[in-house]
Amino acid sequence: MPPDGRPAGAGPRVVASRYNQGMNRTFVNLDGSLVAPQDAKISVLDRGFLYGDSVYEVVRTYGGAPFELDAHLARLASSASRIGLSPKWDAARTRVEIDRTLAASRAHGTDAPDPQAAPWNRGERYIRVVMTRGAGEIGLDPALAIDPVAVVIVQPLHGPPARAYVEGVKVAVVGVRRPSPLALDPAAKTGAHLSHVLAVKEAREAGADEALLLDEQGFVTEGSSSNVFAVEEGKLRTPPLGAGILEGVTRGIVLRLAREERLAVEEMPLTPGDLARADELFITSTQREILPVARLGERPVGAGRPGPVTSALHRAFRRVAGGPVRVSERR
Repeated sequence: MPPDGRPAGAGPRVVASRYNQGMNRTFVNLDGSLVAPQDAKISVLDRGFLYGDSVYEVVRTYGGAPFELDAHLARLASSASRIGLSPKWDAARTRVEIDRTLAASRAHGTDAPDPQAAPWNRGERYIRVVMTRGAGEIGLDPALAIDPVAVVIVQPLHGPPARAYVEGVKVAVVGVRRPSPLALDPAAKTGAHLSHVLAVKEAREAGADEALLLDEQGFVTEGSSSNVFAVEEGKLRTPPLGAGILEGVTRGIVLRLAREERLAVEEMPLTPGDLARADELFITSTQREILPVARLGERPVGAGRPGPVTSALHRAFRRVAGGPVRVSERR
């Protein structure tokens, strides 16, 4: 079952339905003006639209408050610096605009009930912050850009359903490769995402919930929108930042929690064979938290269900984030 609750192969019809249902609770803050999504207008000459010349962050709420916002805003500033982009807003202004947009979303009715949702996702919000270099004369030269654009999007959070944490999900190693760090700085979270879009397309066609990308040498890097962890003989292993991956905020929390739990932690190169031999696998991201992997391609991972290390780390994460520690473990 994909983590957004769709049956495998359901296609865009179900997604479109959920999109339409959530539109009236989605708010867009465009350069400081709060508008409905259909009224948010950006020039077709904007470089974020034309070239992916933008940086962004995804934040979520717990109890209505943005989680790890300082870390996300610091990474946003770092991403902008790495590509020489001067954001329209600094961190302080961005924080104010996020709060304004969240308040508008909370004041606009109540969310439709979702009995499949994990309890820590109900009533929470997804926040996307985008900074583009701006519009200008068409051309690749960044100096052509004028008037950078700042956007905050707030909408109901649609994370993995509760049963995904009980049963685990399926991931697939795909043929699409992670762009070389020599071509695109992996530490910059930019809008250039075509390779990840194609990776997700390939994974979904294989009935998987997430795509795992390899580098040019065949080593595992990361998921299309997640970091990957393996557990073998009680040791927690994950690709190092030097493998050409984004330094995930949730990844950092997991590494800290693992050390607090006195787990052996190794940041090391991993191959698809290493993942296949693992006793447990899980992926991490802002929306997913710590999501167990039950199948790697067509093969079960370990016992084919969430393992004890994954479950312990997720309980520890839930204590940090607040709210329910676990969902029902009925199978």
